[in-house]
Amino acid sequence: MRVRDTGNTGRAAAVALGTVLLAGGCTVQGTGPDGTGHAPVRIDVTTAAPPGSTPPGDRRSSGPPPPAPSKAARVLWKRGDSGRDVRELQARLRQVEWLVDGPTGTYDDLTERAVSGFQGKRGLPRTGRTDTVTWQRLLAMSHEPGTWELYLMGGQPAAAPDPRCTTGRVLCISKSSRTLRWMIDGRTVSTMSVRFGSMHTPTREGVFQVYWKSRHHWSTLYDSAMPYAMFFSGGQAVHYSYDFAARGYAGASHGCVNVRDEGAIAGLYAQVRNGDKVVVYR
Repeated sequence: MRVRDTGNTGRAAAVALGTVLLAGGCTVQGTGPDGTGHAPVRIDVTTAAPPGSTPPGDRRSSGPPPPAPSKAARVLWKRGDSGRDVRELQARLRQVEWLVDGPTGTYDDLTERAVSGFQGKRGLPRTGRTDTVTWQRLLAMSHEPGTWELYLMGGQPAAAPDPRCTTGRVLCISKSSRTLRWMIDGRTVSTMSVRFGSMHTPTREGVFQVYWKSRHHWSTLYDSAMPYAMFFSGGQAVHYSYDFAARGYAGASHGCVNVRDEGAIAGLYAQVRNGDKVVVYR
């Protein structure tokens, strides 16, 4: 006797197969009535929505999408770097009172700590390295430093030598660039930053000669040390200055030519002889 299939058996089998497929998330290969293969059918359980819910693609967001991850800011300068840009960074950090020393033009440990403090105060990562984000924040809070601010502690480029410096052994001293060139027969042997007298005690200009050297000189007139003194005009001399080393151009001499780099003037003192020419010019 033939039993008529009401369709319930087929439907039950389909449901059972669907249950297996949903549980496994697998791929099946079917065969049609004519024996040809159909394309694989993949059932992705991760995107299947529960009954009565809205499919994921049709949901309306309750707020803006989350921001895309931002790229790390590019580092511009870090400890060990040097140059004019570092000098500007230091000058701007001084303006916002995060750096006391400098500018020196060298990204040292003091600069690194100042940058780290500036970053932390503004909720930025305290890396101590100056990246593009840190630099933009600092630019917005400071002004373009002038020459005086950039070279507060010296280090600016030396001016062209005065024509009177091109022959012989000469201490060639420029007031405009605040530098001293030690020159021999037109060749610059060394260069260093210098400081001059104030408006009330100006450093005399002209051509002079070194007439006396005093390694451990003490000024009885001003009760102060004048190490490595090389006198060239009355009581005026080229010498090392502790005050210049500490305060930079915030101070002034009583007419002498101050040098802030003790190592540099020690080397200069060893080479200069009595009778060598001194040229002080604008």
